[in-house]
Amino acid sequence: MRLRAFLAVVITAVSLIGLGVPASAAAGTEVGAGMYPRVVRLQHSGTANGTYLASSVAFPSNRPQGVAKIYSSSDGRAYTNIATIDDATASRGICCGTLYELPAAVGGLPAGTLLWAASFGGGSHSASQPMVIRAWRSTDHGRTWQFLATVATARNAGGIWEPEFAIASDGRLVCYYSDETDANHSQKLVETTSSNGVNWAAPNDIVAVPNRDDRPGMPGVRRLPNGTFVMAYEICGPTYGCAAMLRTSADGVGWGAVTAAGSRPATSDGTHFAHTPTIALTGSTVVLIGQVLLTANGAAKAGNGGAMLVGTVGGAWTQRTAPVTVAGPSVGSPGPVQNYSPSLVFSADGKSLAEVTTADKAGVSTVYAGVAAF
Repeated sequence: MRLRAFLAVVITAVSLIGLGVPASAAAGTEVGAGMYPRVVRLQHSGTANGTYLASSVAFPSNRPQGVAKIYSSSDGRAYTNIATIDDATASRGICCGTLYELPAAVGGLPAGTLLWAASFGGGSHSASQPMVIRAWRSTDHGRTWQFLATVATARNAGGIWEPEFAIASDGRLVCYYSDETDANHSQKLVETTSSNGVNWAAPNDIVAVPNRDDRPGMPGVRRLPNGTFVMAYEICGPTYGCAAMLRTSADGVGWGAVTAAGSRPATSDGTHFAHTPTIALTGSTVVLIGQVLLTANGAAKAGNGGAMLVGTVGGAWTQRTAPVTVAGPSVGSPGPVQNYSPSLVFSADGKSLAEVTTADKAGVSTVYAGVAAF
């Protein structure tokens, strides 16, 4: 199905740009119609360990309000749809789903529990009908799902978008998301914590840069073997041009100065990502991917749509070929967008990397998957 009109509002809000030539498909294996894909490899699920699970937000004809599609794969390439999450609140719009496997127990949720969450209400939100982030859980490796909790509720007519989970060093479950409810900031990053996945604390600011028109967004967090947490995010707006940024935390909760922009990972010639960054880790190596690859002066870089940056926090970065190639990522409004928020995960031995991303197939946002040696 085509992306819903409310997503076009989101795209406009984060100042997406069009670069390159639109493609009709991607160099990868087609998974299914959908947007905002996520992929995980089960590591805490007993005999199911090694299974790849992917999610996307889709708009099938029998569920025009939008649903989550859950897919399973043994190799990270070919996926089968194993479940659909149909949340009753999706009638007002659904966006930005995330998929997460608990690496440790949280309250009554055992290790291996799968969490899926998304932003709801983006199609018609107001102070009297605010947006919410709602979470679902699965204890059978993604085949059946039960509603878990409302993680966050917007405090006014502003939006709350793009939830992502991690477990802090003290064992609390953390949800990071983008927040448009602060009059002093067009958008900022916040976090909320829970000791059981059901009851959630009031949000705290993580990144709220001084220029009100700048928009930190799309946080994603991973934990290095030494215990350090790494967050990737974008800052759209006039100052940073949606550049991908990184920052670190010792505990997954405290992220340093809230007003600091963070560091922009780039190769020695200034090559960097803009829009929808996500990361994957193998050991201390960080792999960063995003929607658009740019040169130092902001032009589309050779390899745009099929590249990733590999490096370490505070160290050097190099450009490498990504598992899936989307020719010339471009953003249309309304309509599907190319390579929007790709997601990566390593194999158990760290020798291969699986990716899911999106491409326009005959006017339909479609998820594609691929695996490459690393």
